[in-house]
Amino acid sequence: MSPIFLLLLQFAVLAYAFIGGVFLAFSDFIMRSLANASGTGGVDTMQVINREVFRWVFMVLFIGMAPMSLLIAVYGGFYVGNSYGSFILAAGMIYVLGCFGVTVFFNVPMNETLAKMDVSTQATRDYWTETYLPRWTFWNTVRTIACGLSAAFLLFGLVWTTQINVAA
Repeated sequence: MSPIFLLLLQFAVLAYAFIGGVFLAFSDFIMRSLANASGTGGVDTMQVINREVFRWVFMVLFIGMAPMSLLIAVYGGFYVGNSYGSFILAAGMIYVLGCFGVTVFFNVPMNETLAKMDVSTQATRDYWTETYLPRWTFWNTVRTIACGLSAAFLLFGLVWTTQINVAA
């Protein structure tokens, strides 16, 4: 394994864990706190969060890890090739499908719907409590698990592959 690719894989483990940590915070207590905010506070705050997320390091990591994960999957499947390479392949694909794909197809459409809503209407409050909170949080938890699995599988594959290379 080249030193550059080894460094890339180590960075990816950390990136998966960081991204998953953000999602975990939302699923664990942030969404529950927003649900308990008085008046329109939860909706207002989530609308601001959804606008601000594009301006920070998180989005660079989140989006940047999608093509990097495809590269990791190809590397694990074709270059490593043994059973440990399957862990590396799985890590990349789980992130692409379970984190990035879920975001694009489930969380983002709900965020866009919420962004267009007037916080003062009953329709917004109904959407917030009956649809957004339960569904968004469910899909966010899927993303959390996907990131955790990606980090774990990549770490296992990386450790086992490097042990094989050292022993050989």
